[in-house]
Amino acid sequence: MTEFVSPEAMAEMIPSGVKLGLAPDGSGSCPAMIRLLIERGIRDLHVVCAPIGGMQVDMLIGAGAISVLETSAVSLGETGGAPCFGRAIRNGKIRMLDATCPAVFAGLSAAEKGVPYMPIRGIIGSDVLENRLDWKVTTNPFDENEKIVVVAAIQPDITLIHAPEADRLGNVRLGRRREIMLLAHASKKTFVTVERISETSLLDDEKLAAGILPAMYVSAVAEYKNAAWPTGLYAEYELDAREVDNYARAARTPEGFQAYMSSARSAA
Repeated sequence: MTEFVSPEAMAEMIPSGVKLGLAPDGSGSCPAMIRLLIERGIRDLHVVCAPIGGMQVDMLIGAGAISVLETSAVSLGETGGAPCFGRAIRNGKIRMLDATCPAVFAGLSAAEKGVPYMPIRGIIGSDVLENRLDWKVTTNPFDENEKIVVVAAIQPDITLIHAPEADRLGNVRLGRRREIMLLAHASKKTFVTVERISETSLLDDEKLAAGILPAMYVSAVAEYKNAAWPTGLYAEYELDAREVDNYARAARTPEGFQAYMSSARSAA
């Protein structure tokens, strides 16, 4: 049964040391909750991006909260590179599990289906395999002349996403963001912040039903308006490019990052 909580209570429900699934910027990202987690002093996270990371991942890295990062990329989009991520890679501060977008989706699909791995093509011969000893190159059981890669299942302990709305039953509207639906299906628990809560069932509308994450996959919901700012939320509000640029400029140094986070805390 879905639990309805405050944003602060939800932050308390995410402990240090978990494997945390996060959505891409603009497609379910929740920087406001990330700030709450940082204020709590969360540490030692294994973050899984579906399939890329952005501002919220960079913030966690800058705060020293991530020990392992599994993603195909971390970027601030048109603003450019993610400064805390780049600094952490150069200084060896995090363990990087390099992936490709199809590989991340394959691992999440395996967890969604309850199988230990998923076969994929396309990365044989690349140096990605040299750094992913948990992926195996094996023989296609139906063609002994063909090699194939098997990607281990990726199952986050908790996935955190922001969505436009949930209903009182715990159903959540994700729309056509299938990567976020997959992330929720693959995870042990899914925590969702939303712009608003509907008093009527979202599954009752035939036009919306295909884009609804059923309550059986949702562990907790918190109403948290504008929680996706400044990264934006599909069908609700646009990316605040100026604010993301302000962040990118400030986060070029550790001192600038800390100053930015302090100012954001004061503004909140």
